Amino acid sequence: MKLQGKVAIITGVSGDGQIGQAVAQAFAKEGAKLVLVARRAEKLNARADEVKAVGAEVLAVPADLTNEAEVNNLVKQTLDKFGRVDILVNLAGGLTRYKAATEHTLEDWTTEMNNNLLSAFLCSRAVFEPMKTSGGGRIINFARAGDPQAKMVAYNCAKAGVAALTRTLALEGRKHNIGVNAVAPGLVDTKSNTKAMQPKPEDQARWPKREEIAATVVFLASDEASGITGQVVEVPGRML
Repeated sequence: MKLQGKVAIITGVSGDGQIGQAVAQAFAKEGAKLVLVARRAEKLNARADEVKAVGAEVLAVPADLTNEAEVNNLVKQTLDKFGRVDILVNLAGGLTRYKAATEHTLEDWTTEMNNNLLSAFLCSRAVFEPMKTSGGGRIINFARAGDPQAKMVAYNCAKAGVAALTRTLALEGRKHNIGVNAVAPGLVDTKSNTKAMQPKPEDQARWPKREEIAATVVFLASDEASGITGQVVEVPGRML
């Protein structure tokens, strides 16, 4: 098992048929001890029960990851239960504001930036010292593949910030054996994307699958990727 005994915090794990669910299940099958995080306790607990069913040791922590105190409490709970943090997967966020740039309100901008960029910064900062103390770790962020698209100005800028955060933290973490990379998916075959876009079967077949994204995250979290840091790894599926 690639992650046997590793303690992994995975954020944004709530929705059925979403990337977080696939990542959590993949980590569980690779032997990781899991701390699953999302805002909504009911959905979070459902995901926790799924990975417990395959034998994983799991701590479920409902939290608002744009709140500094709640992020710090999340890491404290992790250390209290498991004594260390080896892996952080910053998956929380997503596209929630789709409108022309001139129609974006300040609230739209702030919400998208906070959910996607601030949450990744706060969580990464909170685990950095524990990782240094234990001799290293892995942080995997989520950026986006391809060029910026119209009507997604706040999301585009937030994900560009995630890429910059990834490279900056990689520079600061390299002497402490903390590898920091980002996965940049294309349009993934999540239930929410399928429902919203209603693609033709032949089009959806080209989208990267949730399991393909999860496999990439497992690789970057494992010792196999010990020589990789500061990289944004695109997973475009068959959309080239």
